Amino acid sequence: MIVNEQVAIDHGLKKDEYEKICELLKRTPNITELGIFSAMWNEHCSYKSSRFHLKNLPTKGKNVIQGPGENAGIIDIGDNDAIVFKIESHNHPSFIEPYQGAATGVG
Repeated sequence: MIVNEQVAIDHGLKKDEYEKICELLKRTPNITELGIFSAMWNEHCSYKSSRFHLKNLPTKGKNVIQGPGENAGIIDIGDNDAIVFKIESHNHPSFIEPYQGAATGVG
């Protein structure tokens, strides 16, 4: 199969992402490479649509017990209490497809 921009779009990549892949490889990717990029750069793995919003949240301070990383974030809310935040994405993330994204979390 010949890989081109339309094939990349059919794999869920955007035009600029396909161009970045070609730039990184210094050539057109083959279909296997395109599939790997498509899988690794999707919302489930890379948080590409939510990363912008997550960067706006505070990550350091006297009330931050556990900042970003592999574990849930923990914020001290006073009176010896804390609140825990954990984001879990799915192949149909709630940000993109709210009803089906929410359904994967409950069923």
